[in-house]
Amino acid sequence: MDVSKILAELRQEREQLEEAIVSLERLAAGRGKRRGRPPAWMSEAKKRGRPPGSKNKPAAQPTEEPEQEQNLSTSAAAA
Repeated sequence: MDVSKILAELRQEREQLEEAIVSLERLAAGRGKRRGRPPAWMSEAKKRGRPPGSKNKPAAQPTEEPEQEQNLSTSAAAA
């Protein structure tokens, strides 16, 4: 075992860790409030909803359900 080699590796690793810590601290601090208009690609990414010109699809109407509803309404009227 070469102690000087181990110490050199540990020092190098410590430097890398310190750099990573500083970078993370900068990210955590943030840059403050952004100013100005966002770029076009960013505003396009935030748009939600339907594209222009799209319409709702018509709802499918089942054929048997209205008859059942009529039967329920007549039985409710009889009660």
